Amino acid sequence: MEIAIVGAGIGGLTAALLLEKQGHKVSIYEKEARLGGRVVFQTNGEFTIDQGPTIVLLPDMIREILGEAGIDQEAIEFIPCDPLYDIHYPDGTIYRKWRDQAKQLEEIARLFPGDKQGFLHYTDEMKKVYQFGTEAFLSRIFGRKRDFLSYQNIKFILQSQSYQSVTNYLAKFFKDIRLRHAYALQTLYIGGAPHRVPALYGLISYSEHAYGIWYVKGGYASLIPVLEQACVERGIAIQKQTAVDEIIVEKNRATGIRIDQTIFSYDAIVYNGDYPMIKSLVPKKHIEKKKVKPSSGCVLVYLGVKKRWENAIPHQFFLSEDFDSYMKKVTEKSKVPNDASCYMFNPVTLDQDAAPPGKSVLYMLIPVPSSMEDDQEAIEHLIDTQISRVERASFPGLLEAIEWKDVRTPRDAEVEGLFQGGSFGVAPEIRQSGGFRSQIIHPTIKGLYAVGASVHPGGGIPIVMQGARLLSQHFEREVERNVR
Repeated sequence: MEIAIVGAGIGGLTAALLLEKQGHKVSIYEKEARLGGRVVFQTNGEFTIDQGPTIVLLPDMIREILGEAGIDQEAIEFIPCDPLYDIHYPDGTIYRKWRDQAKQLEEIARLFPGDKQGFLHYTDEMKKVYQFGTEAFLSRIFGRKRDFLSYQNIKFILQSQSYQSVTNYLAKFFKDIRLRHAYALQTLYIGGAPHRVPALYGLISYSEHAYGIWYVKGGYASLIPVLEQACVERGIAIQKQTAVDEIIVEKNRATGIRIDQTIFSYDAIVYNGDYPMIKSLVPKKHIEKKKVKPSSGCVLVYLGVKKRWENAIPHQFFLSEDFDSYMKKVTEKSKVPNDASCYMFNPVTLDQDAAPPGKSVLYMLIPVPSSMEDDQEAIEHLIDTQISRVERASFPGLLEAIEWKDVRTPRDAEVEGLFQGGSFGVAPEIRQSGGFRSQIIHPTIKGLYAVGASVHPGGGIPIVMQGARLLSQHFEREVERNVR
C-alpha cells in the first residue's frame, strides 16, 4: 500500500517506520520546517532544552517499540533518575519520591507515619489496575463502544473502583492530604485534574515506582533526529514545510491529499495532528458531532542561567496552598490563576552537557486553563511569583543569574495547532477515555486513520508511540485478512 502520513510528531514518525517495515510505501508531510511536533527543542543558540515533555516514563515500552520500528537500542541512551523527584509543600515539608520501596517506606514513616500501610495497600491495588489497564486498554483499539464496555472490563472497573476520580480513590489509602496530592499530581502529565480524571489513570503514578523515571541523554527531543535519519535511510519520503490542505474523500473512502491545487493519490491516510483539528481537512458531513474538551494548558518558562545547583535534583514540584482548589481553577476557569503550583526541571544534574560549562538551563511548567487569555501583566506576575518561590526553596540566586528567558502560553500552543490551547490533547476524563475517545480508525471514512495524544490510547510519548504500534498491528491484520 501507499500511505501518506499528515504530520511528523512522535506518533507519525513511529507509525511511518513501523508501516514501512511491513512493506508499505510511506510518505510524510509536515507543515513545519522541522519534525517532532511537540517533541522539539527550545533554544536561543546558547541554551537548549526540551520545549515539551521532559519526564520519561515506561522506558521499556519505548525501547520495545523503537526496536520493532528498526531502531538500534544503542542509538538512544536512557539515564535513570534516582531519586525520582521532590515535592515541596507550602508548609515547608519536602517529600522525596524513590523507586526503591524500602527507601519510600522510610520516607513515609518519617513524614507521614500513619500512612505506611496505606502506601503498601495502594501499590498492591495499583499493580492490579496497571496490569489490567495495560492489557484491556493500552493494548487494543475499540471499533465499537461495546468492545470497551465488555463484561470483563466493567466487572474489573467496578471491583477495583477505578471508575472513581483520582481524588476520591486516593482517600481510601492515605490519611494525610499531602500524600494524596503526591499521588494525584501525575494527572497533570496528561493534562487532567485529579477530581475529574478516573483512577484508572493512577497507573501513571504506579509506573513511576515500578519502572522509574528516566532521562534521554541530550533531551527527549534527541529522539527525533534518530527517527528522521532512520526514515531517510529506509526511503520514507519526507516533505517539510508542506501543509496538507485537504484529505480527499470519495464514496466515504480517503483516496488522497490535496496540497495547494495538486492532488496526490494514496491507499490510506494517517493523520498525526491534534485530532479535533482534522475537521478542517475532511468533508463537513464526516465531522464528528460530539463536543470534546481540551486538556489543561500551561505556561512554559525556559531559563538560561550563569550558575549551577549541584544539590538540586532534576525534577521538583512545588504545590499550591490549596492544591484541590487550584486544580479546579485550571480545568474549570479561564483566568490566570493565583496560588499556582509549578514543576521545575534541572537537567544538568543528570547531563553535564545539557548547558554550557558552569551554567544551567531550566524548564518551568505552570498549569493554567487552556482557555486563558494572554494577559501579559498577569502572566508575568504569575511567572515572577513562581520563580521567587523556587528560588527560596531550591535555587538560591536564581533571579540574578538569569541570562535568557523565553515563555510559551496556551495561545502560542493554539496558534501552532494544539486544540483550544490544551497542551496534552483532549482531556483525559471518563467520557473521553478508552472507547469514548476518538480511535485510530476513523468512524465514517474508510482508509483514514489517526495517531497522537488526542486519540486512544491517549497522551504521553510512550502511549502515543503505543498508539502507532496499535495502528501498525491493525494494518498487519488487514493485510493478512485480504491475503486469505
